[in-house]
Amino acid sequence: MSEISPRDRRLRRYWDRQAGSYDRRLASVERRFLAGTRPWLCGQAAGETLEVAVGTGLNLAHYPGDVRLTGVEWSAPMLAVARRRAGDLGLAADLRQGDARALPFGDGRFDTVVCTFALCGIPDERMALAEMARVLRPGGTLLLADHVASSSWPVRVLQALLDAVSVPTAGEHYRRRPIREVRAMGFTVERHERFTLGVIERLAARKPDQAGETR
Repeated sequence: MSEISPRDRRLRRYWDRQAGSYDRRLASVERRFLAGTRPWLCGQAAGETLEVAVGTGLNLAHYPGDVRLTGVEWSAPMLAVARRRAGDLGLAADLRQGDARALPFGDGRFDTVVCTFALCGIPDERMALAEMARVLRPGGTLLLADHVASSSWPVRVLQALLDAVSVPTAGEHYRRRPIREVRAMGFTVERHERFTLGVIERLAARKPDQAGETR
């Protein structure tokens, strides 16, 4: 995207401010609610892999050793934390600043695309998913995890109340369901799990090959 809107600029500043405390604040949520989602998801990555919205690099330790990893992150301070983490892990990853809605890569570049707990905060998640599909090779794997609209209606009511505050202030959406868009794009969902009252959802999906079929 050539120009950043005032709203995007404000949201980016919000995430910039979270960089120093993000890992600490998320630690208890990871232990109690995410049920090993990062190793579950990242362990399925193979070949040329792109992580969209790499954040502070919490996924980096969970990729197989033979993965060739590229990461994109909107916030420069978050990206700086991720680069330090990659260095501490001795991981040779290409981590760069970029927008999930306009990925700086050619069509069909990657064997695997990963995005965890980030589509909830991207202003246009459909555009981001379309970009992930574009840079994924035919037959490639899309790996997603996020908090989504709950399968429990009382929880969905609470999520609606949260959205009323979190969307305008932080761009954080609690009632999205990326799996619907993934299926609408013609992907085949091969693995799918939903837990914690249906709030946490993770999936592995296959992009159609050139003939419009999945392998």
